[in-house]
Amino acid sequence: HCSILISQSFDGELIARTLGLLGYKTIRGSSSRGGAAGFMAMRDLVNSRLPVVFTADGPRGPIYQTKIGPVKLAALTGESISSFYLLHQHAWAIRSWDRFLVPRPFSRVVVSWARPLPAPAPDADPAALEAARQDLNAALERARHHAEAHFALLPNP
Repeated sequence: HCSILISQSFDGELIARTLGLLGYKTIRGSSSRGGAAGFMAMRDLVNSRLPVVFTADGPRGPIYQTKIGPVKLAALTGESISSFYLLHQHAWAIRSWDRFLVPRPFSRVVVSWARPLPAPAPDADPAALEAARQDLNAALERARHHAEAHFALLPNP
């Protein structure tokens, strides 16, 4: 029952429609377009005790570098930040800045969860928010490396 933040771009529209077919709710907005409305919609959902999902590196990257949005939302709502990384064993890579992966049929997928991070204080200054963002980034990196190690341990089919 989570809602996922998706950019208002053409690519985002394709992703939003696909997620809708899979039963997910979407919120439209990103750090580069429609961000305030998307952020407020996510705040309202979190305050209603519903989960929301950000794509960590935003619509323009850089790849594997988290944005400040999840940290600010946690500070505003007081909710901790949970994060995870999905990795497909076999996928096609799209030639884009984020190396978007499309899983091949019947591919195994590993989900690697990071430990939840506490919410920053509601009155946290920019330096404290940035430190929390760096902690989130480090947690996601650990989850990514753990997922990659999982497939490295499996025998090749």
